[in-house]
Amino acid sequence: MANTYSQCYMHLIFAVRNRDALILDSWSSELEKYITGIVQDEGHKLIAIGTAHDHIHIFIGYNTIKSIPKLMEQIKTSSNNWIKQRKLSPFKFSWQNGYGCFSHSHSQIDSVAKYVLTQREHHKKKSFKDEYLSILNKNDIAFEERYLFDFFERVSL
Repeated sequence: MANTYSQCYMHLIFAVRNRDALILDSWSSELEKYITGIVQDEGHKLIAIGTAHDHIHIFIGYNTIKSIPKLMEQIKTSSNNWIKQRKLSPFKFSWQNGYGCFSHSHSQIDSVAKYVLTQREHHKKKSFKDEYLSILNKNDIAFEERYLFDFFERVSL
């Protein structure tokens, strides 16, 4: 439609089922490239992508004529199949249900991109659970714990 303008930046977060640390260093960059292709094929602009061993952050310039749920379905289904076909995980791999989607302003692009790109370093200091709860709280999002990702506390034997 003529004279219609938009600018939206979305930070997407999703996790490996049961929060298993199955995203290995040896293939995480290939996964990031694969997901980048999906994002771009769907008409969005990838700004940053960062994998931790048990979850992913994606920061995009969002094409508002597309649907976030459809994008997330495409990313999760395609990347899950890609991982399985290449036998990258010796364990059963799948993504957890659900995801987080948070909007950001243009002035936050640099700081959010840097945050996304430094996930491995970030999680040496802060757990994914603490990080995710902090993001929900900062965005004033009401939630029920039972519907969050499965957060398992580390058990020492």
